[in-house]
Amino acid sequence: MMLIAKFLGFGKMLLMICIIASINIFAYIGVQPMPSWYNWCISNKFYACMMIFFLCNALEGQLVSTGAFEIYYNGVPVWSKLDTGRIPQPHELFRILETQI
Repeated sequence: MMLIAKFLGFGKMLLMICIIASINIFAYIGVQPMPSWYNWCISNKFYACMMIFFLCNALEGQLVSTGAFEIYYNGVPVWSKLDTGRIPQPHELFRILETQI
């Protein structure tokens, strides 16, 4: 999954550069005419780049997410979602912290 996320990040930057430079990438791959959505992206560079940036970042975040949630107190692990499979309830967390103090 990490490799896919890296390729997505590279593709995101490449697409944003092509939009900012108004490069018709579809002419290079033989697709004529240029799709209307890409024409909109070239006409609205700022909004298109913001949309591509945020959507790709959300997708990259999902791809590299491990689901790990750990709480440390003074360098000592007091809770790990990977071990328990869930996030602690507030009263559990307060009880754990009280025993550590």
